[in-house]
Amino acid sequence: MTAETDSGAAPSPRKPRFSYLIATAFGLGCLKPGPGTWGSLAGVLVSTVLFWFERHFGEGLMVFGVQGGSGQFDPFVAFQIVLTVAIGGAGVWTAGRVAKFAGRHDPQFVVIDEVSGQQLTLLLGGFGPTHTAPLVRGLSWVNHPLVFFGLAAPNWKYLLLGFILFRVFDIWKPFPARQAESLPGGWGIMADDWVAALYAAAGLWIARWLGL
Repeated sequence: MTAETDSGAAPSPRKPRFSYLIATAFGLGCLKPGPGTWGSLAGVLVSTVLFWFERHFGEGLMVFGVQGGSGQFDPFVAFQIVLTVAIGGAGVWTAGRVAKFAGRHDPQFVVIDEVSGQQLTLLLGGFGPTHTAPLVRGLSWVNHPLVFFGLAAPNWKYLLLGFILFRVFDIWKPFPARQAESLPGGWGIMADDWVAALYAAAGLWIARWLGL
């Protein structure tokens, strides 16, 4: 009787191991204490590694010269934007799958939302490649929108401030961050961190405006 019951039982769903790998930021979500803090540090690392790479190799990848009158295209700005969108999209998919498998709305070990939110904070906070600001200073905003945003290379003070601001808003969850948590699946897991990133980025702009 038991054998028949066992053989007729529905098979257990397979653990989505790849989704777990991404959703936990390659295991950082399993670290204690404060897995969300580890995820945020990973977001800072992703951004700063790109800046380090740009500083050493970026000059050889400039496509348009300012002197030529065609403006300047920086592949690292574009890549940072694409990477931010890619990490956000991967987070929605993997976090949703992991949460469904774990049977919890927002498992604490899922930290891809912190990685995405922290990276978005630095991107929207006005950080750009080290050579962008001086090279485009003479161009108008119409010809080069980056002048309007005032992109500048990150330093440790603003990286630390961006990190702290994002963690504060991620924990506080001001409107509409907490409301965003009610979105279905991975959207609810990711969206509240994106809202926190908007607040943190605004805080960075205020700090720069005040000359801090």
